[in-house]
Amino acid sequence: MNQVLTFLFAILLISGCSASEKLNPSEGKQNVIAEQNQANEKGNEGEAEALAPIEEPEVIAENLEVPWSIEKEGDTFYLTERPGNIVKIENGEVERQKVELEMEISAASEAGLLGFVLAPDFSESNLAYAYYTYEDNSGQFNRIVSLRLDAGIWREEDVLLDRIPSAPWHSGGRLKIGPDGKLYAATGDAYDAEIAQDTDSLGGKILRMNLDGSIPSDNPFPNSYVYSYGHRNPQGLTWSPDGTLYASEHGNDANDEINRIEAGQNYGWPVIQGFEEQEEMMTPLFTSGDEATWAPSGMDYYNGKLYVAALRGSAVLEFNLETGEQRTVVTGLGRIRDVRIEDNYLYFISNNSDGRGMPQENDDKLYRITLPE
Repeated sequence: MNQVLTFLFAILLISGCSASEKLNPSEGKQNVIAEQNQANEKGNEGEAEALAPIEEPEVIAENLEVPWSIEKEGDTFYLTERPGNIVKIENGEVERQKVELEMEISAASEAGLLGFVLAPDFSESNLAYAYYTYEDNSGQFNRIVSLRLDAGIWREEDVLLDRIPSAPWHSGGRLKIGPDGKLYAATGDAYDAEIAQDTDSLGGKILRMNLDGSIPSDNPFPNSYVYSYGHRNPQGLTWSPDGTLYASEHGNDANDEINRIEAGQNYGWPVIQGFEEQEEMMTPLFTSGDEATWAPSGMDYYNGKLYVAALRGSAVLEFNLETGEQRTVVTGLGRIRDVRIEDNYLYFISNNSDGRGMPQENDDKLYRITLPE
């Protein structure tokens, strides 16, 4: 009987989310992605490049507490921490700023203060937008709000969208302002796969809204925030200069995805995954394959390539959109949650203090490397 109970407990743990987000791995010092690259391209059209370290990363800040998003205004960084702080980093000084929210932040496994983006006029308005998880007597939810910075304190000002499905796993959480001036949000399926196919649900989607929280008139579904659907747990959004939107997404145990996002399209979860095909469903540009996992999170675009933070992969991955090749550009620092590229600098944050990593000395940290021009 004890053996049966142990087996059932193990199955419950394994079924929680992507293998990326279930384990407490020690892969921080292993070049695990290098061994997977050749199997990860569609149709084996090109072999992956070998590991090619760019340079030793420079540490910008350390002793961060489960950081999630990187934002930057001029030379000043603003990072969210899942327990509910915003960290300001300026001239080498680190200030942990208080965030006053209407609802208490949830401490569930993948919950907290997640996505964060500064308003385009932040230098004048002190306005930003945030995605956070809370619980009330009817359940656990995510909401998107505006925040105003005043005297070093961020205060919730307006609720733009509320009661986005949430659960201990699969909260999504990434926020970005697109080149069209709209606010985009990546939402998870809240561990209820079927809602990803339901366009009346806000879960398992990429949402699009005006900065005041209203629905854009040119969204693909009438009177709906839904921009694309059929997503499992997307955590990264970025655009190329021509306005093409890309997203990263956690697969089910494997088959993590990098997708080109088109308005109104269905990305298949849970009907198809990886490079499986079905009529009127989209397949990804890249997938980790049936046997491997990256747990991709934040991402950015630079010079024809996508740079993606990998949690389970313990790396920053580079995907070449022209050649279909991929490689690891950062490894050995543990779980990576978000990336940001400005000029030819790649900034990224480790996420080893989230309970699933192996924290190194003074983790977590904000790093910087130089990318080739």
